[in-house]
Amino acid sequence: MAYIEYLPEDQISPEDRVPDHDNIIQIHSVHSQVLRQHYDLYVELMARKGPLSRIQREMIAVVVSAANDCHY
Repeated sequence: MAYIEYLPEDQISPEDRVPDHDNIIQIHSVHSQVLRQHYDLYVELMARKGPLSRIQREMIAVVVSAANDCHY
């Protein structure tokens, strides 16, 4: 498993901080604008209205993570 350093939340500019309590996308904090953009994309794909329900989207994410041998 790779180890990627990331900035603690208090070192990220306030306008770029995101509620990532599981630190899944926190690896983008080394470039905090990308962190904010990645989070905004995640919210758009997973939470906004679309043809799939939130449960269906989460199920697809779980299957993809399992296929990629992700452990989180």
